Amino acid sequence: MKVLVFGSTGQLGLELARRAGDVTLEIHGRDSADFSDPATCAALVAASGADAVINAVAYTAVDKAEEEEALATTINGETPGAIARACAEAGLPFVHVSTDYVFDGADETPFAPDHPTAPLGAYGRSKLAGEEAVRAAGGAHAILRTSWVVSSHGKNFVKTMLLLGADRDRLTIVADQVGGPTCAADIADACLAIAAALRQDPSKSGTYHFSGGPDVSWADFAREIFAQAGITCEVADIPSSDYPTPAQRPLNSRMDNSATEATFGIARPDWRDGLRALLADLEQSGQ
Repeated sequence: MKVLVFGSTGQLGLELARRAGDVTLEIHGRDSADFSDPATCAALVAASGADAVINAVAYTAVDKAEEEEALATTINGETPGAIARACAEAGLPFVHVSTDYVFDGADETPFAPDHPTAPLGAYGRSKLAGEEAVRAAGGAHAILRTSWVVSSHGKNFVKTMLLLGADRDRLTIVADQVGGPTCAADIADACLAIAAALRQDPSKSGTYHFSGGPDVSWADFAREIFAQAGITCEVADIPSSDYPTPAQRPLNSRMDNSATEATFGIARPDWRDGLRALLADLEQSGQ
């Protein structure tokens, strides 16, 4: 199977390249696929000769999106829609990664894929626009919503905690936001498996959730990071109101992953196992 991948330098794109196995990847980064130019990205689909397409690109600067909503909506909404339409025309399944930020974070119940969406900010609205455009294209597709993505690449919560924890005796971490940390390696595996499944059975098209378990607060996630890394740093719980940001974050990012397992046989990964592998990656690379 040959898969066209958009995104070469982000957490997911890098893990797709690492974990492709016998799958042939054609990967496009910023040099050949400018996501602010929907037409250029869509044209790559028809020229690829691929069997499936995975989108690993997103505008993820949640706070900056409040000032750059038009750009965020182009990258997260219009361009995925253009790619989805090109995939539909070519008869190719399209796997598009979305986010828990399409929900308002109300209550404490895990969100099912069909739960009404109600994003709190510009980033969530831009990602919701992408979901709607992918569905409207009418082709075989899977919208895979995930949350709290971490890896040994780039900037993310794990690497920030390791840096701060090694330098400080005590950190204050938000404890009223709860969700599922998800390792990019697990998302990559899921995307590749779903792309193959959709190629065989397009009727499995739809919206799915994929997040690590068990659900945890940011504060408790930090405690586990320090425990596994052997770092002695106290974590003090604070409410989100003590750490104001330009964009409001959902308090509840719990997601119901059962449809993903029922349809594709992909179980919810344990993020604690993924964290061990992530830390081993960092140690091996000397980071």
